[in-house]
Amino acid sequence: MKTRRLGDSDLEVTEIALGSWLTYSGGVGRDQAEACTRAAFEAGINFFDTANVYGDGASESAWGEILSGYPRDGYVLATKVYFETSAGSGLSAEQIAKQIDLSLERLQTDFVDLYQCHRFDTDVAIEETMEALTEVVDSGKARYIGFSEWTPEQIRAGLEVAGAAKLVSSQPQYSTLWRVPEDEVFPLCSDNGISQIVWSPLGQGVLTGKYEPGSPPPEGSRASSDQMGGFIAQLLTDETLEAVARLKPIAAEAGLSMPQLALAWVLRRDELASAIIGASRPEQVKQNVEASEVVLADDVLGAVDEALGDVPVRRTTLSDSASGGVKHR
Repeated sequence: MKTRRLGDSDLEVTEIALGSWLTYSGGVGRDQAEACTRAAFEAGINFFDTANVYGDGASESAWGEILSGYPRDGYVLATKVYFETSAGSGLSAEQIAKQIDLSLERLQTDFVDLYQCHRFDTDVAIEETMEALTEVVDSGKARYIGFSEWTPEQIRAGLEVAGAAKLVSSQPQYSTLWRVPEDEVFPLCSDNGISQIVWSPLGQGVLTGKYEPGSPPPEGSRASSDQMGGFIAQLLTDETLEAVARLKPIAAEAGLSMPQLALAWVLRRDELASAIIGASRPEQVKQNVEASEVVLADDVLGAVDEALGDVPVRRTTLSDSASGGVKHR
């Protein structure tokens, strides 16, 4: 699989990464998690993304057990800190120092390659957060640092007070249905040596084409669960689903599955280092990685835009914290 450099770091990550939100934190069984991880390695994936909040540490613990069977220098491991866990929350110096140790214990490793702020903490001075992250890097517990869903204002604030530990990654939501980062986040990060690691490139599964307008979500799908139904309800309007249905013949004509079309579409951007996929079955991993080899022709890109037409692109963030300002000392 193709790899790309992660910002101004020496990390080479595969264009497709395996994530663990709502899967290996309890959404699927241990055997499934191991099978999907094995399939990822077999397919050439070297980048694995998790967070301390997923299952309140369950996802990290699962991968700690599974990844211990692979050489540590054979993969790039990323985790995150911010959201509420049983051990606390936020990006204070105290929390960051505590949470990194807990994550490393669960992951059964001495260091992570990338330690990310899961959101921005508007209650903590940015200087305190960046100093604490620098300490994590200086201590050898993380090689590089990054962030997820920070506004341009918050990114600039972090860059202004960054120490020796440089921000190298941004993890925004990005898909054909959610293009907000293109306007400001992508160019700002590109100018400062920060790559994008995008989440939800399949639009919470909507871009797989499995949801039909006027029909209830399929049993066992993400949208059918109480946990996720409200989260993706904004994408399950008939207008959006009808637009997504218009992508099916475009994918077929290009010889691609719907997920491959969606992934190839986000990977067309040079600002991206990787796109995170979730998987509950090994065959999903194997199919999705093939998008790394796809270069969409201009006529296909044009057809995608035409098919989606006037489907509203959300202009507000999914995170309340990301919409706040910046606290300084």
